[in-house]
Amino acid sequence: MDYEKRMLRVLKYIHDNPTGDLSLDALADVAALSRFHWHRVFRAMTGNTCAHVVKSVRMHRASIALVHSDLLIADIAASVGYPQVASFSRAFSDVYRRSPSAFRRQGQLAPNPISLTKGDPNMYDVEIRDMPARRLAALRHEGAYPEIGRTFQALYTMVGARGLFPQIGHGVALYYCDPSQTPEAELVSHAGVSLNGGAVVTEGFESIDIPAGRAAVLTMTGPYAGLAQAWDHLYSGWLPKSGQEPRDEAPYEVYLNDPYDTAPDDLITEIVVPLKP
Repeated sequence: MDYEKRMLRVLKYIHDNPTGDLSLDALADVAALSRFHWHRVFRAMTGNTCAHVVKSVRMHRASIALVHSDLLIADIAASVGYPQVASFSRAFSDVYRRSPSAFRRQGQLAPNPISLTKGDPNMYDVEIRDMPARRLAALRHEGAYPEIGRTFQALYTMVGARGLFPQIGHGVALYYCDPSQTPEAELVSHAGVSLNGGAVVTEGFESIDIPAGRAAVLTMTGPYAGLAQAWDHLYSGWLPKSGQEPRDEAPYEVYLNDPYDTAPDDLITEIVVPLKP
């Protein structure tokens, strides 16, 4: 568990200091481990290199800022640790397959910047399904919803440290508040993983049960930066015209693939709103 705490401390440091020194040596100091062993320990426990995680955190934060703010690209680059716009653009294009400016333009044209055309009235695939019951091992996240990735990284680090990967399924995030009505500091959500079969929730995780039942399911393909608009479409576009009424249960997202080995354009997310029978 000592190594688990070190990994969590390092992940928190990466998220809290995107403009800081996130070199291997600096992160080894945060972990209080020899730099000769640190990288091997980190990769063995998280399944990724330090450089990959640092780049992913920085580029995800940049993608959110590009779509949801009017900041200059140079300012966004600096805010994620890239003082030179050219090096930031190369790194961003490496991850998102397009330049920051192109990503921003597409994000403003339509909720899903990948496959939709402007003015298309059927922008998303929404269907009504009978969803299965799920039991989750989860961690509580407080604050901005787009920052829940940091809690997922902590969650998966704990899962890896305890050798639980064979017992888990898809990642699931539950959201309890309306971000348009609730101050950011008061937002509450959970980052969780579905448990397979007879797997048990171990110490340090919260156990959450999602009941089975009818639900509206919106399937989005593309970067997580487009999720906020997808939620808006489901609630303000599809639901009022559907004749359906939501159940008094938290809506949630199901992540059908892994952002660490899947290109952002190919990420598949289901947004699930439980419905009354």
